[in-house]
Amino acid sequence: MNEIIRIDSISSLHELLGYDKPKHPLITCIELNKFNPKMVYQNSQFINGFYTISLKNGENYEIKYGRRYYDFSEGSMIFVAPEQLLTVDYDPGDSGAEGWMLCFHPDLIRKSALGNKMDDYSFFSYVANEALHLSEKEKNIVTKIVHILVEEFNQNIDIYSADLIVSNLEVLLNYAKRFYGRQFITRKTIHHDVVGRFEQILKESFTLHQLGKKGIPSVKELAKEMGYSTNYLSDLLKKETGKNTQEHIHYQIIHHAKNLLSGSSEPISSIAYKLGFEYPANFSKFFKSRTGMSPNQFRKY
Repeated sequence: MNEIIRIDSISSLHELLGYDKPKHPLITCIELNKFNPKMVYQNSQFINGFYTISLKNGENYEIKYGRRYYDFSEGSMIFVAPEQLLTVDYDPGDSGAEGWMLCFHPDLIRKSALGNKMDDYSFFSYVANEALHLSEKEKNIVTKIVHILVEEFNQNIDIYSADLIVSNLEVLLNYAKRFYGRQFITRKTIHHDVVGRFEQILKESFTLHQLGKKGIPSVKELAKEMGYSTNYLSDLLKKETGKNTQEHIHYQIIHHAKNLLSGSSEPISSIAYKLGFEYPANFSKFFKSRTGMSPNQFRKY
């Protein structure tokens, strides 16, 4: 098994890629047709200590992110958070790669407003087959912003540099969020089938037999069953149904709880166990937080 290669700094990345020394210690933009690694990477595994945003055309290398390979079809972007495992196949003898790879270290944004809202950009946790597919116009927009960033961090650093770099990064990420919103809409027919399949899997998970056997399904388990990352599935469901994955799970719990409370005289503790709760008190607390009534109050209502 190949050794996992850690890349913790921008300068280490440049060295690995045979690229010129970075102009800025915390951010860089690599032109994919200009780097010159000294070796062939076949099924090589990397963990980066920084955020990566890539836009690439051509098929001279593949990346495996999560469980699937992705060949970067024309005008596609992927977003990778720090500490994610990437598997890369790259042969420097190949040609035809075009595009860029913007990398920035968490220290760049740590004390900024952007640093506090990075969780809002959930696409950094999507897997490669959930990439952002851009139109020509959208590709031009993001590339222009990246060019502004490159011009800013390549010049001499002054007291305004950090704010300008971070603010342009935020603009880039906000456009990505908008374009993902567009992608969810334009793929509505495909996503409609996904929602239907998800609802079927969820209903099957909430049969009393399955609840007694496996307990309440988790967001992670449902995403794995669907073949998506947890964030992508939640964002897709939110866009299509108004509820994310966790909210769908909670809806099913309350739906079944109401049916059991109304249709039987079973003790609350027995119903709690049937619904996958280890402790009846947790069920009562959950039920009241969602309905405004305790299970006993609902049964008497």
